[in-house]
Amino acid sequence: MELGIYTFADVQPDKVAGQATNTHQRFKKSVGRNSTRRSSWLDVFAVGEHHRPDYAVSSPAVVLGAAAMITKNVKLSSAVTVLSSDDPIRVFESFATLDQLSDGRAEIMAGRGSFIESFPLLDMI
Repeated sequence: MELGIYTFADVQPDKVAGQATNTHQRFKKSVGRNSTRRSSWLDVFAVGEHHRPDYAVSSPAVVLGAAAMITKNVKLSSAVTVLSSDDPIRVFESFATLDQLSDGRAEIMAGRGSFIESFPLLDMI
């Protein structure tokens, strides 16, 4: 059995403070806290992809690349890579690069998008 944690790096307003976390802070919290402090018991760290203003991560491979540099054994996965709004060759190349940077710890969890907001942004017609 493997134990993992995932994040979509949401930047929703804090219910107590009323302020949203900015994207820079969210990246630092997600990668720093989830990758390094928990790497002693964590088997998998996954980052989800969204193309909306309320989520920070639009490129999981880049964020996981940062995690690869500060971890040694944790598997690094997308949670999820949205194939309906990306070029499959580009996804392969990004994760192949991540796999090299992480000494073979990269994994792709592929799926379809459940939000249609990304389609006009990534018009591939």
